[in-house]
Amino acid sequence: MELGLQNKNALVCGSTQGIGRATAISLAKEGVNITLMARNEKALQEVLNDLPQNGNQHHGYLVADFSDLDQIKNIISTNNSFHILINNTGGPKSGAIIDASVEEFSAAFQMHVLVNQILSQAVVPFMKKECFGRIINIISTSVKEPIPGLGVSNTIRNAVANWSKTMAAELAEFGITMNNVLPGFTDTARLDQIIKIKATAANTSIEKMSEIMKNYVPAKRFAKPEETAAAVVFLASNSASYITGVNLPVDGGRTKSL
Repeated sequence: MELGLQNKNALVCGSTQGIGRATAISLAKEGVNITLMARNEKALQEVLNDLPQNGNQHHGYLVADFSDLDQIKNIISTNNSFHILINNTGGPKSGAIIDASVEEFSAAFQMHVLVNQILSQAVVPFMKKECFGRIINIISTSVKEPIPGLGVSNTIRNAVANWSKTMAAELAEFGITMNNVLPGFTDTARLDQIIKIKATAANTSIEKMSEIMKNYVPAKRFAKPEETAAAVVFLASNSASYITGVNLPVDGGRTKSL
């Protein structure tokens, strides 16, 4: 399949590990010029060195802390010529929603919804000029089914999904699509953390809890970050030009809702 991504420019957030890193590498393999964005400069440099390079590509990175909105605004104001924006941020900490503080909700809303808004507002003018744009948000299957023990995350992920659906309708006429990828259990540091918490709560081993969670999934295994990245790359391509405003689970069939 010809994806038509050669020489496109992509900003990939949260790209030092997990799905963000895998997405950056997968897009680079398709000839995309990658700009990584995260707060850890050393980790950014390491990923930058791992990005495929066909000789004509130009890769770089931006150091940014998503808890500092002014910093994000300043950085993106002079670095906004992107055809592709991947909004990807680590999820809020786990816990029962009744125990969550107002500050936890506020911080999560800022890092997920407000940062997404700032970045999208900055890149859309260039996308309109190019008559091509892809904004893809990495969120969670909790958009379709709330996940027990992830109260703040369930709330904020749905806020992102509804923000995205609204934005998709406004941008479609300009050749810009906006979609959400909903990862299931994916072999990342985030999943390791969740498994440890669940194992402790159930007074069992990490290995046993891992097997229990794999059995929740019809595919009987966890996803590799590269498998989720493959869905992102497709949605970024010319082949997905008539797909917008959707929530795409990449979860091995775990989500039971339609």
